[in-house]
Amino acid sequence: MGSTGEAVEVSIEVFPYLRVYKDGTVERLAGTEVVPAGLDPEILVLSKDIVIVPETGVSARIYRPNNNNWTESDQKLPLVVYFHGGAFCISSTADPKYHASLNNLVAEANVILVSVNYRLAPEFPLPIAFEDCWAAIQWVASHVKGDGHDREAWLKECVDFEKVFLVGDSAGSSLAHHLSFRVKNSDTGRDLKVCGIGMINPYFWGKDPIGVEVSDEFRKKMVDSWWKFVCTSEEGCDDPLINPFVDGAPSLDGLGCDKVLVVVAEKDILRDRGRLYYKKLVNSGWAGKAEIMEVEDEDHVFHIFDHTTDRAKSLIKRLASFINQDGAFAV
Repeated sequence: MGSTGEAVEVSIEVFPYLRVYKDGTVERLAGTEVVPAGLDPEILVLSKDIVIVPETGVSARIYRPNNNNWTESDQKLPLVVYFHGGAFCISSTADPKYHASLNNLVAEANVILVSVNYRLAPEFPLPIAFEDCWAAIQWVASHVKGDGHDREAWLKECVDFEKVFLVGDSAGSSLAHHLSFRVKNSDTGRDLKVCGIGMINPYFWGKDPIGVEVSDEFRKKMVDSWWKFVCTSEEGCDDPLINPFVDGAPSLDGLGCDKVLVVVAEKDILRDRGRLYYKKLVNSGWAGKAEIMEVEDEDHVFHIFDHTTDRAKSLIKRLASFINQDGAFAV
């Protein structure tokens, strides 16, 4: 309502995520719930929130196992840097659905996990999310050699920095993809060893429809609108940030890791982009190994919406195996 009681008109509606009113107010319709960090007593995972870039307010929720078998040993654990989904415009590290899913991943894989809380569009349009996540990776890398008082003990004391994984779902997969190149081609790559990337229902897109997008015009237009809302570049849906196969996108043969897991879901409008990514990656000349997992009868990020289903549990087990498997694996 306006100052005189009249209704404020909607300027933009990004279904089903949010509305922007003509006075500039943003009303998010999803991904607004929050749950505090803390101990999950059932699966013995402990988490806490920490501000990692005070200048911008970028923060993270950090997870670690809290069982006696690990806490009483000197074992160093793999590190997962996680990027949540939400089309770059909704959700957070405190979202109860993400919190529950990541608790399960940490328990299953026995890892330290840093879930990055990057800033969201439209208040912070792209590429700000990419810059925030890059700053978070640099913060992680600062623990390899740094002994300053501002270092996080869970990272400094518990992490094997030769076993770092970038993992994300939906928009978070795009973040993981691009940031792996950035790590590889920077001084940060001398400190962090990115062993693998986990992409769950990756959010890649393009102007020209492929696969199911050709016949599903409604969802094609809907996803088009999401991207054009969060990224106003002249390239539109063929911006290299969302389409990894266009001119200007980094060549897949230079992907900055040794192995990749791509997970797609049968009913997901994004499924054919994930399949195409896998196909192009394995045929690119890239020296690593790639694996694809296809989940029948499920839609986009089903494992986040309900982490208790058998298929969700199977996905987490597959991701945990991917993280903990040494060396190459069969494709």
